[in-house]
Amino acid sequence: MEQKVQSAKKRELMYWYLASRGVPKSLHCLCLKLAEEYAVNAMARSCLPPPEHVSRLADTSFNHIVLLTDNVLAASVVISSTVENAANPEKLVFHIVTDKKTYSPMHAWFATNRLKSAVVEVKGLHQYDWSQEVNVGVKQMLEIHHLICSHYYNNLKENDLEYGGEHQNFLEALSPSCLSLMNHLRIYIPELFPELNKIVFLDDDVVVQHDISSLWTLDLNGKIVGAVVDSWCGENCCPGRKYKDYLNFSHPVIPSHLDQDRCAWLSGMNIFDLEAWRRSNITTSYHKWLKLSLNSGFTLWQPGVLPPSLLAFQGHVHPIDPLWQVAGLGYRSSSAGGQILEAAAVLHFNGPAKPWLEIGSPEGQRTKFSGTMMYSFQIRNHENQQ
Repeated sequence: MEQKVQSAKKRELMYWYLASRGVPKSLHCLCLKLAEEYAVNAMARSCLPPPEHVSRLADTSFNHIVLLTDNVLAASVVISSTVENAANPEKLVFHIVTDKKTYSPMHAWFATNRLKSAVVEVKGLHQYDWSQEVNVGVKQMLEIHHLICSHYYNNLKENDLEYGGEHQNFLEALSPSCLSLMNHLRIYIPELFPELNKIVFLDDDVVVQHDISSLWTLDLNGKIVGAVVDSWCGENCCPGRKYKDYLNFSHPVIPSHLDQDRCAWLSGMNIFDLEAWRRSNITTSYHKWLKLSLNSGFTLWQPGVLPPSLLAFQGHVHPIDPLWQVAGLGYRSSSAGGQILEAAAVLHFNGPAKPWLEIGSPEGQRTKFSGTMMYSFQIRNHENQQ
């Protein structure tokens, strides 16, 4: 009976994980409705941004925020919460990059729900005219990541779900974040925005609850990326997200000088110095590590987007105040308390229970963050009315 109980618990966790990683029917229907709106409504096809604001897209005196996403609902939550809590929203310029299938719904949503102050640009990948070198690099990167997916999928099928101990790794490799082109394209941000020199990058599963304008004035001390490293460590510092939790230090290819117990930097909210990035070889290094992973039989690191970035950006990360971001939300349990959640500028729901899902994480319900959660509920209501 104990074995049956343990088996049921494991299956419950797996089914909960898989359900949360899927595309909810309401979100799918919202995209279909917006695509239809784009086709029949001239306002839904109107210019983003309007002609009088186009000059802001390359004006470095404005605060530029980049989102790479194919999720309309998530993008709206991120942008709404950022503008709502901004001291000077008129200084904000949002650049949304999405794929071809999501371009029409994304454009229709922000064209028919315009912000009064901030500027929003929606651009599809099909609208970029990249060099042959970049096209080849992106294609190779996607091929390797799909091979990683196939590798873990085959292992998942071959193992007994009731007694296996590594199913979390297999499931993580099959999650949309690991397979999405949008998630992997962040390594090409300098090529996506050649006219910008400093940007804030936000994942599409974050909610902003305080003004973030001072990020653009941070001194990165010559580094390329500013990131939270020691987020609310306490006595048991960053459990589950040390270097040893991502990288296989028993493999000779992984540099031995890296500190296994060092906390990995958080990727949900980052400030990038694009000028410094262009002078570096980070993108080349990223591709080198992907090829080494392929040649090793995918044994260099745990599945996910972050591990190869940890290696490629090694020595180029400037730690910023932990108050800027709290991560680890969206799981069934979280070590972050109510006061911590209230103080953090950005909440990162990197767990499966995203804010826009019905199984959304309960952490925010215990804090004033519950007010910002209304953004996703309002959009859900819009979809229901449609």
